[in-house]
Amino acid sequence: MFLCGGLAAAALACDRREHAATDAAAPSGPADASATADAEPAPPDDAAAAQTDAAAPSAPAAPGGATPEPSRGSSDAGSSDAGSSDAASLDGGLPGSSEGCPDDMVLVDGDYCPLVDQVCLKHHKEFVKDQARRATPYGEVEGTTSVSERCLEYKQPTVCLSKKRTPMRYCVDRYEWPNRKGELPALLVSWREAVKMCEGVGKRLCTEDEFNFACEGEEMLPYTYGYERDASKCNIDRPFRQRELTLYRYERCMRDPKCKAELERLDQRVPAGSMPACVSPFGVHDLNGNINEWVVRPGKKSPDRSGLKGGWWGPMRGRCRPTVGFHKEEDYGYEQGFRCCKDAAPR
Repeated sequence: MFLCGGLAAAALACDRREHAATDAAAPSGPADASATADAEPAPPDDAAAAQTDAAAPSAPAAPGGATPEPSRGSSDAGSSDAGSSDAASLDGGLPGSSEGCPDDMVLVDGDYCPLVDQVCLKHHKEFVKDQARRATPYGEVEGTTSVSERCLEYKQPTVCLSKKRTPMRYCVDRYEWPNRKGELPALLVSWREAVKMCEGVGKRLCTEDEFNFACEGEEMLPYTYGYERDASKCNIDRPFRQRELTLYRYERCMRDPKCKAELERLDQRVPAGSMPACVSPFGVHDLNGNINEWVVRPGKKSPDRSGLKGGWWGPMRGRCRPTVGFHKEEDYGYEQGFRCCKDAAPR
């Protein structure tokens, strides 16, 4: 199916712990500090699309209705220019190091905290209003909602609740696929397609923990840029646009005038690296917002190995820790893309 048809509940209290794996729908009432993070509400009414078109996107859709060149952002996993090192020539002076990694990737090296305590001091007024609307006389919050839990400011610093941190050392693409600065990230691609495309260029899809650490750094930042939500730094909080037509996978959609026009109406991506403040402590760009990124959820079985992280351009959480886990491996959407990881060379 195209996307999960139901809306996930998004209500949580400010004070909570966030695990590496945070895939379940939120409880109906306020959570205590031991609760995991809520699932991101999906774009409403994303109906099922045909599954017979197995092609991944040949290129991200360009804004303004133009059809991008097929050679840019190719879905051909064996393409010599997909994820190529030509990105390095555009990245002079940017933060991060590629030591032990291909030139188009960034080294992530340090000690990762699996369980953190991130305390929200101020929520978006939309969330506060929705919580009040669904509150019961007993101090609980009932019912489902399409309102995402957006925190405007977190308490500093984040506290690590794990007894021991985990040493991690690996490489991650500096940008979202096709990993080229100035290009729009791919969309309408499923988790299984993302796995194959990363493998086709000698890489692999990132895990939840790898995404978390690349995004937040050892300081365990809620957002790549710090503790306060800022739509001027990353591509987040753009007005939601209701999807009105079924969308196919990218190549088929580009051949269908109605599908192509609908995608262009919905699309609010920005080119990779075009918001220079949207960079993590390790030098990885656009991990918050712009496009939801597929990750691997270790320990899960098919078709539940897929997770989405980082949020997209809409009014969603758009931060580092939460993982949306209800989208299956064959699902695809106009806000879903990915980037790749790879083991770093030994020291």
